[in-house]
Formats: sequence, structure tokens, C-alpha cells
Amino acid sequence: MSTATARRPKVRHPFFARVYPRINAFAEAHGSLDHRKELLAGTEGCVVEVGAGTGANFPHYPATVDKVIAVEPEPRLHKLALQAAAGSATPVEVRAGRAEELPVPAGSADGVVASLVLCSIADVPAALAEAVRVLRPGGRLYFYEHIRSTDPRFARKQRRINLVWPLLAGGCNLDRDTEQAIEDAGFTIEHARHFDFLVNGRTTPSSPCVIGVARKPEN
Repeated sequence: MSTATARRPKVRHPFFARVYPRINAFAEAHGSLDHRKELLAGTEGCVVEVGAGTGANFPHYPATVDKVIAVEPEPRLHKLALQAAAGSATPVEVRAGRAEELPVPAGSADGVVASLVLCSIADVPAALAEAVRVLRPGGRLYFYEHIRSTDPRFARKQRRINLVWPLLAGGCNLDRDTEQAIEDAGFTIEHARHFDFLVNGRTTPSSPCVIGVARKPEN
């Protein structure tokens, strides 16, 4: 075990892990199913999914995907992901591990999927560096995240709420500039769609979202 691995605390969010399946079911009833399908439409080959949670993405991988390596560190969510993998039409292998230290060989993945996870990872630059490491040259990062609003007033509201939000939502942060972090990691964003995820026609603190694809350089 490396010194860095030993220093990182285990990911445990027992309360959030219990309520998250209900949160996810609510989100899916209000449109996130379509978002997942949009996110995964272009995936192919061997895909590494970071922070797979309950395995909600597994049913939506297209036939072009040969295998999914799903990494989930939270024990309760890990068990739920295993259950979801057992019923998946796409071969899915669920592994324990953190986004900052993916248990995947370098250059072995055609794609990395980050779905509503970069908001809660403790060390985003390290996680994105790992995505770069495991991708083959020219491989792609597929991301679906809620982000900091481009509206200054709404962004200020997010910052205020974020003082307590991570404590209630498993470490989730409302005010991250995810696209900038992806570019800073060396990716080139090929396309990104920004939208507000509305619930019954209303915004929530996590409404500003982006779905996009970024490419690792060929060399």
C-alpha cells in the first residue's frame, strides 16, 4: 500500500447511502433517465465508471460497450452496484476503490464515465489525473455533473448553501467548476450541453448541469 493510499480515509456515508436510492428514483422520475441515456450513447469498448453508486447507469450502456469496470468505494452503495451488475445485459465488474486511485491498469480503457460524482470526490485533480492514466491515447471522458451556475446571483446562493450541503449529501459540493477542472487535467472538451435540471418546473440548488464528452490527447 502506498503512503498516499494509506493517508486517504475510507469513503463511508452510511446515512446518505441509505437515502440515495430514493433520491435517485425521484431524479429518474423527473428526467435523469434521459440524461443517463444521453451521457452513455457514444460509449464503446472497455469503459471505467467512476463512483458507480447503485449502478443506475448499468441498464443504459449501449451494445457498443464490451465491458464496464465500475468502481465504487462506499460499502453500502458497492453492494447495491453488485446487485445491479448481476442483472445487467452489459458485462459489469464492480471493484472497490477510490477515484483518486483507480484499480485499473494504465491505458486499458476506451472511455471513463463520471456521472454525478465529481461533485463529491475529495481530490478532483487527482481523480481526473487517474482518468487520464487509465485511458488509451485519444480515449474519452463522458461526464454528467451538476455545476456552479454561470448566473452570479444563483452562484452566490449555491456558495451559501454549500456551507452545510456537503454534510447532508455525502460530501457533495454545489459550486464546482467541473469543466475547468477537466480542461486543467489536459482533456479537450469536444462538446458540452448545459441545462437546468428542473423539478416540477422549479430550480433547486443543484439544477445547473452539464453533459459532455472530453478527449485525452493522442500523445
